[in-house]
Amino acid sequence: MARATIPVYDICTIDKNGHAQDLMVEKFDEYLEKHYQSRHLPHRHSFYHLVMFTRGTGSHTIDFVRFNVQPYQIYFMIPGQVHSWDFTSATDGYIIHFAADFFRAFLLNPSYLEQFSFFSGNSADGVCQLPVPVRAEVERIFRSLLSEVNNLQPVNIDMVRLGLLQLFITIERSMHPETPGQRPGSPSTLMRNFQQLINQHFRTRRLPKDYAEMLYITPNHLNAMCREILGKTAGDVIRERVILEAKRLLTNARMSILEIAYDLNFKDNSYFTRFFRNAEGITPEEFRKKFINQ
Repeated sequence: MARATIPVYDICTIDKNGHAQDLMVEKFDEYLEKHYQSRHLPHRHSFYHLVMFTRGTGSHTIDFVRFNVQPYQIYFMIPGQVHSWDFTSATDGYIIHFAADFFRAFLLNPSYLEQFSFFSGNSADGVCQLPVPVRAEVERIFRSLLSEVNNLQPVNIDMVRLGLLQLFITIERSMHPETPGQRPGSPSTLMRNFQQLINQHFRTRRLPKDYAEMLYITPNHLNAMCREILGKTAGDVIRERVILEAKRLLTNARMSILEIAYDLNFKDNSYFTRFFRNAEGITPEEFRKKFINQ
C-alpha cells in the first residue's frame, strides 16, 4: 500500500552564492537527466511548474488526465496538482519552477496569476499548444530567462519576474485572442471567479446558490453561464472539484477512506462512498487499488 503515497517536492534550488532560491529555470533535457528516475512517477509540487516541449513524444498525466506530448506544447501547473511523465523518445525544452509567493512582494494584487486561464487548476486549461506565429517569441523569452539565471552576475529577480509576466501575457493572448479585457461582469471573468471560489470553499459549500450569492448573481444566471461556457451545470462543476480532491487524497496511503470522507466534510463514510461511486462508477477503495496497480 505504501506505493500509493504520492511524494510532494519543494523547491530546493541553491544559487551560485550558496543562497536558497524560490526559482528554477533549466533546459528540460538537463533537468530530466538529474530527476527522471524519481519524478516520472506520480508526484506533486508545492510550487508553480511549467514546461515547454520543443521535441519529444510520450505522455504527461495531470490530475489523472492523460495528454500526448507534442513539440511547442506548454504545460502549466499550480501547487498541489498531481502529475507524471512517460516519454517514448528523447525530449527537450524548458522547465521553470517558482514559489507560490514569488510575485507576492512584486505585485499589489495577490491573485494576479489567477487571471490567466492556464493557472485555473483545471488540467485541460493548463495544456497550451502554441500557434505557429508565436512560437519563436515564446522560445526567445524562455532563452532570455535561462540566460538571466545562468549569468555569472547576481541574478536580477525582478528581470525574471518581468520575463515571466511577459511569457504569461504572450501565451494568454495567443490562446484566447478573442477574449476582451478583464471586464468585471464578462462571462469569462465570472467563470474564473466562480472556479476560484470553488477552490476556496468546496469542502464546506456544495450548492450553486451559495456561490451565486458570493458572485452577486442569481443561481439561474450561474447555471446558464456554466452551460454556455462548459456545457455542464454549476452543480456539476462543484462536484467535479470535490471528486478531484478525493482522488488526490486517495493516492495517499496514510489516509483511510474514513479520514478522507471527514477531510472533505462528508457526514459519514457511506455517504462519501455513494457520492464517489455515482461520479466515477467505482468505490473509493477500488479507485485506490486501481491507482496502485497502474
